[in-house]
Amino acid sequence: MITASRVLADWNLLNDDVAVAAILPCCGSTRWAQDMVSARPFSDEQDLSERSDAIWLHLSPQDWDEAFRSHPRIGERKAAATASRKSTEWSQQEQSRVEASSSEVLAALARGNHLYEEHFGRIFLVCASGKSSAEILEILERRLMNDAQTELREAVEQQRQIIRLRLRKWLGA
Repeated sequence: MITASRVLADWNLLNDDVAVAAILPCCGSTRWAQDMVSARPFSDEQDLSERSDAIWLHLSPQDWDEAFRSHPRIGERKAAATASRKSTEWSQQEQSRVEASSSEVLAALARGNHLYEEHFGRIFLVCASGKSSAEILEILERRLMNDAQTELREAVEQQRQIIRLRLRKWLGA
């Protein structure tokens, strides 16, 4: 069995291009992945997660938008064309509880997604793992009331949570 420490130790030794490609599905921002590679070596999962947070929170809005675009809409299976197979697979796992929703809830999520995109100019992003479609719909409706800056901070935080979750999955691969 390959341990998280072994995955991390092996990744620390990869050439930069291969290392960027390996970690990119955890976030979707090329700049984040490049900065993570530049920050190597990491000693353990905590070191990796803490450095990831610091890098993520200091990226530009354009880098954040690149990461946001790598996700499918809540309730949809199709991710952006730029999303990796692994990222798409993880998104489907994270949204698995939504797929079992009634057609009414899925329609409400689709309407909410559309309103959100019209209002904020990007897809609605939430760390969906463990959340029911009703919870996600409630979060979506609440966040539609945010001003642009507040909502950007919310989206950035949700992506940070997704990155942490995916880093754990990646280390467990």
